[in-house]
Amino acid sequence: MDNSSSLSSIVQHRTPVNLTGLMQVLSQHLYSTPMVAIRELVQNAHDAIVRRRLEAPEWQQSASIRIECDPAVPSITITDVGSGLTEEEIHQYLATVGIGYTRGLRQSDDDTGLIGMFGLGFASAFVVADKVTLTTTSWKAPDISWRYRSSNGETYTVEQAPNHPVGTSIELTLKDEFVGLANTSHLSAVLSRYCALLHEPIFVGQSDQAINHITPPWREQKGAVALHPSLVQKRHLEFASRFEQRFTPLCVLPVEPQGDSDAVGILWLQDGATYGTSDNRNLSLFLRGMLIDDQARELLPPWAGFVGGVIESNKLVPTASREDLQRDSRYSATQMALNEALITGLASLAKQQPEIWRRVIARHNEALLGAALCDDRLFDLLKDDLNVPTSQGDMPVSTLRRDNSLTVMLGEDGGFEAVLFRLLQRPVAHGYRYAVVPFLRRWAEHYGARLIEIGTKSGNQQLFALEDITPDEKQWWASRLVDDEGFVPARFEPTSLPLIVVTDREAELKKRLEQDDADKRMSTAALMLARQFTQNIEQTHTQILYLNFANPAVQALSRCWQAGTMPDAGAFPLLKSLKVLLAAQSPDYQGGKLDQALESFSHVITQLAHAAARQEQ
Repeated sequence: MDNSSSLSSIVQHRTPVNLTGLMQVLSQHLYSTPMVAIRELVQNAHDAIVRRRLEAPEWQQSASIRIECDPAVPSITITDVGSGLTEEEIHQYLATVGIGYTRGLRQSDDDTGLIGMFGLGFASAFVVADKVTLTTTSWKAPDISWRYRSSNGETYTVEQAPNHPVGTSIELTLKDEFVGLANTSHLSAVLSRYCALLHEPIFVGQSDQAINHITPPWREQKGAVALHPSLVQKRHLEFASRFEQRFTPLCVLPVEPQGDSDAVGILWLQDGATYGTSDNRNLSLFLRGMLIDDQARELLPPWAGFVGGVIESNKLVPTASREDLQRDSRYSATQMALNEALITGLASLAKQQPEIWRRVIARHNEALLGAALCDDRLFDLLKDDLNVPTSQGDMPVSTLRRDNSLTVMLGEDGGFEAVLFRLLQRPVAHGYRYAVVPFLRRWAEHYGARLIEIGTKSGNQQLFALEDITPDEKQWWASRLVDDEGFVPARFEPTSLPLIVVTDREAELKKRLEQDDADKRMSTAALMLARQFTQNIEQTHTQILYLNFANPAVQALSRCWQAGTMPDAGAFPLLKSLKVLLAAQSPDYQGGKLDQALESFSHVITQLAHAAARQEQ
């Protein structure tokens, strides 16, 4: 059988379009807010002016867009002095969903400054309007005006209209649920945000000041009179304040094109204290001058939870609703560019504006601890300026270092660790706080220092030197002092401390993972990773009693054992009471243990007092 004749007999069918269903999608599902539909129509007006400049270069007149409200109708009217439309263009572009004049021009030259792309802008009018009336005059035929009318976008009429200036006027008779949009102050407030970076001036109501009258700092003409850096920074901060809703901008960093990113704009650091896990990122993204997304935070690096910004691009690709961006290579390039702008900007800030740099460190120290772990350049920049929380307050890591070692406790309930290092008059870092442990590990590696992590096997080995005693003596001590802890004979500083109980953080983690409810709280992936870490941990006691054989009292009791004599009956109860009293803040030693220790302590003192009284008699 001849395949070519078989293929030629196949009938091609045109896919039918349900226009009613399409208009429903546009009106109910494409845009997140009805104001986006107004934005699209303002964009169309803006593009019409740009088209006229492109197609009629001799036209050099100033141009503008005017938006007016009539609450009595209620209606919104948007008027421009752009290229206008002929009757043929109304049918070909205006009334055909998905085909736009702007789109065709952009396909031939994407460096035109035009914004439209999908041919959906005019259809958005039916999101908010019961009736749309458009009057237009093309610059190509300035003596003939046309009027388009439609109540649903599915059917329409076109007729010749009375003379109308070159350009277009579109009147939206609003649906009942959107009558509130016919409010001049509301429109002005919202559109001043959407249209802040459009090049053509936009006026709302009868105001003689354009809502986009402020020129963004990065567009200021080159060659203009150079301003003092402090004045430049002040102007940048004023512009940033228009977009930062929650905090006062502290300082501004420039964004410039680099690599495959054409993004320009400013980033700022927020003048408000943040925790390490706070995420107050906010980024307003303008595409060809029109606001696309004022929550484009994912373009900023995750560590920058204290950063806001405004950027614009001509190359990023929007989704059909133009409220988000397509995650393509240009998107990734912009992410990288913003990351670089922040790092280089912070480095410049530290070098050139030390006063502001100190304020940045003071406001965002904890968040910057985490940031320093994300990039080698950030670590080099921040390693000597950041503070870490310690038992003696926040301090630089260099101050924490003693005898070329850093000490960190991993648990928040470190009662014994706190006592030990308070007696040593040595600060110990709070490793349970955000990013402290990994930052200290990185710092210690960089400077060749030792990091002692209290409660881990390696950390305890560095703190406590083992004491070699016989198994029988070890049993003798354990039977008198140990409750449910592990027991280790050792020597450590200060010698005035006879004993200490340290929480074994590794064994504590293993025990927690072995509990049935832990499986329910943790994700499978996280649980597997944690178990890989804990599977080699042999220690079963979560608390370990270290007995200090460098302490005179312990040495005296040890000599009693070696001589086979019995020490005073109150010696061991006092040591056991001391064990609990030293850890009064630890959850494991609360309640009954503390009460018993106090009773035992009082009982021993009472016996000693009675014995002294009998001797005097």
